[in-house]
Amino acid sequence: MTDPLLAVLARAETLVELDLPAWDALLRRARRTNLVARLDALARDAGVFERLPERVRANLVGARVLAADHRRMIRWEMNRIARALAGLDAPVVLLKGAAYVAAGLPFADGRLVSDVDILVPRERIAEAERALRRHGWEHAKLDPYDQRYYRRWMHELPPLRHGERETVVDVHHTILPPTSRLKPDPAALIAASRPAPVAPFRLLAPADMLLHAAAHLFHDGDLAFALRDLVDLDGMMRAFDRDPAFWPGLIARARRLDLGRPLYYALRHARRLLATPVPAAVVAGAEAFAPPPPLGALMDRLIPAALLPESHARETRGRAAARLLLYTRSHWLRMPPGLLAAHLARKAAMRHAARGA
Repeated sequence: MTDPLLAVLARAETLVELDLPAWDALLRRARRTNLVARLDALARDAGVFERLPERVRANLVGARVLAADHRRMIRWEMNRIARALAGLDAPVVLLKGAAYVAAGLPFADGRLVSDVDILVPRERIAEAERALRRHGWEHAKLDPYDQRYYRRWMHELPPLRHGERETVVDVHHTILPPTSRLKPDPAALIAASRPAPVAPFRLLAPADMLLHAAAHLFHDGDLAFALRDLVDLDGMMRAFDRDPAFWPGLIARARRLDLGRPLYYALRHARRLLATPVPAAVVAGAEAFAPPPPLGALMDRLIPAALLPESHARETRGRAAARLLLYTRSHWLRMPPGLLAAHLARKAAMRHAARGA
């Protein structure tokens, strides 16, 4: 049986078939993964918004206003970051939600964006950090171990929060931790980037933008808004389908960037869960990146269970177990065993000390 939330995300015209109890359950689940404003955008695009119950329309309009406010905030933050980095003689590439807004991608209508992610060459990251701090951004209060952890092993600086606006900018020097099993070349990403409509920023090339989103969801392990991230992937594939060069070069680009396995999962689960149209030749080409059959079968069970939100706060045991297994997997992929064991032991000791304080 098709999940109701997935059904309406794949075919928005079916929203008119829901009664009020079904809408109540649907909106509860959509709120848990920041998708209410996306449902509003889909309803408007499908021409069914005016046919929805009045109380439902009120909820959707409220989410629409919030999403529009997020976009205004992100555009202003991009303006302030551009001002702060005006003297940085290096490319600054927008990532994730800010990139989708700057590019004007259709699915950015209704997407909530909480911070700005940028990518700069590693050799210029200290200069970028100093420039941002001069303009009011400061690091969140982290203990010395966490500061060292970010700077030695992560793909980004510790988050920088503005002292007045409390907005956050994440400054990356690559898109996955250097200790990760997968090692995409940040220089190749920057070299292929394109000017953004919002100067002086740049955007990842379409294939690279998709591959980064796939790596973030299926390798990096942040499952807080996993279904929203899959909806992003679906939106990218549908938007980039208009570019005749997009699909033919995707498999080769995934191989070049060492991101074949995340691409395989992105294509497979976007098609399975959201009916995303993908050319047969691309589906066949991605099979070269497929996991061994036993692992593939396990992931086919874990990924939908982890992505789909409950309509209430408490997760079922099965869904909680799926999230825990995928979270553990992401840490296993992120660090070599010795470093992972030392890191987890250190964090456990710190939690124990905090409880005893």
